[in-house]
Amino acid sequence: MERKDLLVLATNLRRLRTALGLTQVEAAKASGLSRAAYRNLEAGKSEPRTSTLKNLAKALDVGVPDLLVQAVIPENVRFRSKKQLKLREHILSEAGRILADYSDLEEILGERHTFALKPIQSTPPKGQSRGEAAARKARKLLGLDDKEPVRDVCGLLEAAGVKVVALNIASDTFFGMSVSSAPLGPAVVVNTWERISVERWIFTAAHELGHILLHEFAYKKDKTNEDDREEREANEFASYFLVPADSFAKEWKETYGAPFVERVLKLKRMFRVSYKTILYRLHEETGEALWLVFHKQYHLRYGRRLDNHREPYPMTEDAFKSGFPAAMRSEEPDYLSRSDFVADRRFRLVRKAIEEEKISLARGAEILGLPLRKMRELTKTWIDVWPKKKSK
Repeated sequence: MERKDLLVLATNLRRLRTALGLTQVEAAKASGLSRAAYRNLEAGKSEPRTSTLKNLAKALDVGVPDLLVQAVIPENVRFRSKKQLKLREHILSEAGRILADYSDLEEILGERHTFALKPIQSTPPKGQSRGEAAARKARKLLGLDDKEPVRDVCGLLEAAGVKVVALNIASDTFFGMSVSSAPLGPAVVVNTWERISVERWIFTAAHELGHILLHEFAYKKDKTNEDDREEREANEFASYFLVPADSFAKEWKETYGAPFVERVLKLKRMFRVSYKTILYRLHEETGEALWLVFHKQYHLRYGRRLDNHREPYPMTEDAFKSGFPAAMRSEEPDYLSRSDFVADRRFRLVRKAIEEEKISLARGAEILGLPLRKMRELTKTWIDVWPKKKSK
């Protein structure tokens, strides 16, 4: 190995170990190495044997190529948080790798979509309610009428030229990020960790789309601090994109006479959003803060609390007004399932590329981040049950 290759390996070892929350001692033990031997590898001071690379990859739950390939960090990325996130480097690297492979697939197959919402990004609305205005325009460009809910946010965005990437990151402080433009974007990256509610996944995808359309010039990979105004605008965009005003008013009126909790839950399911998003919109319309009322009535009606620790629910007014849905699945009543958020276009392109012999099975496994054994198992599930046209 050349010196630069040793440094790439060292960087990847450190990043992957940190992402798994392992110490050097633990990583060394899992790899069958002494602490000193592992420390030298992570410092770029020694060259590993092929067998050592395989053991390292197994211990860190990645493929050998993941240890040797230099990370691709998107330039025009928006990844901000009020909290310092130790996993930032790893998340950016994983997102960059996936998006680079995704773009290669599109190029190989000639299936790169035009960004259908570019007119909004080029000339975003101005004024106080620009988030709502952008949401209306986006829905119109995507062929949604004023009453139609967003039934498949992943499919809708991917058909419009926005890549959707699901990452499984065990963190309750990272929900998503986005890339504003080519070559890797536009793209939204959503944390689909199982403890985060699916409602939050959906809202995050729409929220990041709002940033792409409204804040193109704020995409700088080294900027980490959140901008409160931009966050409010992205929240407003997501709320009105997922729950159009006319449809919300109509459906709410049609539940007149039903218990308040049931009215909220019905609209929550209809629009595939959090109950907090529905309460937020009611607050906008009426000026009343109804979250305490909802939690009390929910407890009385179902005999259980939405928060396992305190009652009433400890949600601050600022958090409520932000429009964010419940972050954790345990906080979301009548929650959606994983099947309500499926980013499947990348998998579809991999299958097509393999079947057309444009990539190997091993390359497909690498793109999807699967061991070759798992990739072979996946291909066995690929069946086409759609009836073929009968020949006359």
